[in-house]
Amino acid sequence: MNILDSIKRLKWYEILLWGVCVIAILISYFIFTERNTYTLVASLIGVTALIFVAKGDVLGQVLTVVFSLFYGIVSFKFRYYGEMITYLGMTAPIAAGAVVTWIRNPYKNGEVRVRHTSPKLWTILSSLAFIVTAIFYFILKRLNTPNMIPSTVSITTSFMASALTLMRSPYYALFYAANDIILIILWSLASMEHIFYLPMVICFICFLINDLYGYINWQKMKHNQK
Repeated sequence: MNILDSIKRLKWYEILLWGVCVIAILISYFIFTERNTYTLVASLIGVTALIFVAKGDVLGQVLTVVFSLFYGIVSFKFRYYGEMITYLGMTAPIAAGAVVTWIRNPYKNGEVRVRHTSPKLWTILSSLAFIVTAIFYFILKRLNTPNMIPSTVSITTSFMASALTLMRSPYYALFYAANDIILIILWSLASMEHIFYLPMVICFICFLINDLYGYINWQKMKHNQK
C-alpha cells in the first residue's frame, strides 16, 4: 500500500467530490461558536476514507479504522452508546480484517478484486445480523441509550455494511447508505441539544453521497473485472 500512489489514482471528479465534502464540513464547524474538535477530525477522516473505499483501495479501510476511534469518542460524549460500541467493537475490527482480505485479493492498479455475493452468504449474514441486533438491543436498553429505535436499526445496517465490505461485495455501499440516513437523523436530534454536533450531520450527508458513488463505482469495477 502506497499512499502517494493511492492519491495519484484519484480521478478529477473524485477529488472534487472530496473537496466539496471537506469544505462543507469546515464551514459547518467554524460557523458556530460552540465547537467540538473530535467531530471535525472524525468527519474529515471519514469522508477521506470513503473516497478510497469507493475506489476499492485498501487505504480506505486503514482510514476507516482511524475514523472509528474518533467517532467512538464523539458518540460516547453524547451517550450514543450503540454507535460507540458498534464502531469500536465491530466496525473497526472488521475494517482491520478487511485490510488483510483486500491486500490478499488484489486486481490491478491498487484495486481490490470484487466478490460475488451468493444466496448462501446472504442467509448467513442476515442470520448473524439478527443475532447481533438482538444482543445489542438489550445492551443499549440497559445503558439508557437516547433514541433507541434508530440506534438499534443502525446496528443492523452497520453490521451488514461492515461484513459485506470484508467480503468485498458492492452491496456494502447500499447498507452504508441506509446507515447514513439513520445517522443523519440521530445526529440531527443531537444537534438540537448541542449545535456543535452539526458537523456530524454534514459528515453523514457527505457519507451518503460518497456511498452512493461507491456503489456505482463498485458495480463498474465488477463489470470491468469480468
